[in-house]
Amino acid sequence: MAVNFDLHDLIAFRAAAELSNFRKAAEAVHISQPAFSRRIDKLEQALGVRLFERTTRRVTLTAVGRDFARGVGAMLDDLDAMLLTVRGVGTARMGEVSVACVPSTVYYFLSDVILRYRERYPKLRVKVFDASANEVLAAVARGEADFGVNFIGSSEPGIEFRPLLEERFVAACRRDHPLAKLRKATWRDLAAHDFMSVAKSSGNRLLLDQALAHVQGRPQPIYEAQHVTTLLGLVEAGLGVAAVPSLAMPGPKHPLLVSVPLSDPVVTRRIGLIRRQGRRLSPEAQQLYDFFVAMKKSSRLRAAAVKRA
Repeated sequence: MAVNFDLHDLIAFRAAAELSNFRKAAEAVHISQPAFSRRIDKLEQALGVRLFERTTRRVTLTAVGRDFARGVGAMLDDLDAMLLTVRGVGTARMGEVSVACVPSTVYYFLSDVILRYRERYPKLRVKVFDASANEVLAAVARGEADFGVNFIGSSEPGIEFRPLLEERFVAACRRDHPLAKLRKATWRDLAAHDFMSVAKSSGNRLLLDQALAHVQGRPQPIYEAQHVTTLLGLVEAGLGVAAVPSLAMPGPKHPLLVSVPLSDPVVTRRIGLIRRQGRRLSPEAQQLYDFFVAMKKSSRLRAAAVKRA
């Protein structure tokens, strides 16, 4: 039987299958929506089956379409992997990887991973989407990022969470603050001072509220900020103290800020890689993902977290 469709038609089909929207899929493959619709029609006519059920707002795969999508996805991934092998990653091929991450991971290990990745594959571009934990999770779930680095996602349906490290929350204060003289502090110690926190919409705030729900004398914030980096700016300005993840703190040589380990209870969060279940990463994205895994095995991530705890 003659094949009356080509690779571009299959790429368009996969985009529509993943995004469930012809307009967004057309944008993803950089053609107009009418041209995109013609490609799908051409593919369906060549196969003699309906691959999509169409409504005014959404398109969904038929049963045949779902089976075809699995085969096409595997075939295109294998083709991409073969091209990487033949051409040589980083020497003859331009590609792009998108990573979503919470900001505290950027300074202390994401930048190191990307640096090593770029040294090996200098022609591959890396897009970093730094955002709140909820936004990182959403970007990965919607396919807007290849994968993410986050502290939420371990219990989310459709998301695979691979732990990288565990870090504890510490008290952030100025070097001239009374808490800076302590080897460790309790949450009651924080309550004795002007306490600042991230807003209730923050993933860190939710984690802390759950961990401290039954702690008597827990600190109550008098100031709130949307981001940990803003919170540290307020601490540096002398407006009070805060509880932040250890990786969010600047290094020990910072002229104004210092961290003090918190106990009673010790509150920790797990940082991990998140990706959509059942979706294979592109070869470029898989290479970067593997760099994170390799760094974990070499204990560099653990050392970074302990150093700042």
